[in-house]
Amino acid sequence: MKFDAIKLKEKFARFNEHWSPRVVAEMNDYQFKLAKVQGEFVWHSHDDTDEVFLVIEGDMIIEFRDGKVALSAGEMFVVPKGVEHKPFAESECHVMFIEPRGVVNTGDAGGKLTAANDVWV
Repeated sequence: MKFDAIKLKEKFARFNEHWSPRVVAEMNDYQFKLAKVQGEFVWHSHDDTDEVFLVIEGDMIIEFRDGKVALSAGEMFVVPKGVEHKPFAESECHVMFIEPRGVVNTGDAGGKLTAANDVWV
């Protein structure tokens, strides 16, 4: 067992791609993923799992078909499974996702923003 803290700032400094989550830790079957987000993502849902957005730095909005939630650093939101949503960040925002191993970032939508899974940083 290692006794080193995971330094999120250092992990974020190791990649530049937007909408491409990187795994920093696992707990049971769950992964803690870091992502830099900017601009619009795609409308999508995850039929089998909730999705946690924890904003580390910056601001973002998660749009829903019937509303939206604005998040700033230190705030989090849980999108329930099966709920269609579209994240957006005007400026670069650093986010941690907490979700089961194997969840595809674009959910049921697929497309060019689909990132490779299980990429560690």
